[in-house]
Amino acid sequence: MLKKSTITIQVGLDEQKVPETIEWTATDSTADKMNKAKAMMVAFWDGADKTALRIDLWTKEMMVDEMADFFYQTFMTMADTYQRATPWGDQANDLRKFAEDFYKKFEEKLKNQEQEQKK
Repeated sequence: MLKKSTITIQVGLDEQKVPETIEWTATDSTADKMNKAKAMMVAFWDGADKTALRIDLWTKEMMVDEMADFFYQTFMTMADTYQRATPWGDQANDLRKFAEDFYKKFEEKLKNQEQEQKK
């Protein structure tokens, strides 16, 4: 029999159905309680329809700088996954370069915003 693992995600919503809390646990985890998160991205590949199905949620407490970090790290880990799953490391490196450029642009925007606020 195949071993199965279950991942449980609980999202607490406000009156307007905006996420206030995100908690998760997995049956193979060593944690004895739910793990808290400020954001999540879950993607599934539907092989029959050849489409990606996604769930992207973030809480009210997720700050813009945290979102930029989250995306940067997600892009980098996607590149790692792509490199492990395919023979095309050059494309994985392209994705890493994109992630670095993305984050540099964010830092520039943040710096410009701070300068504008000082005026």
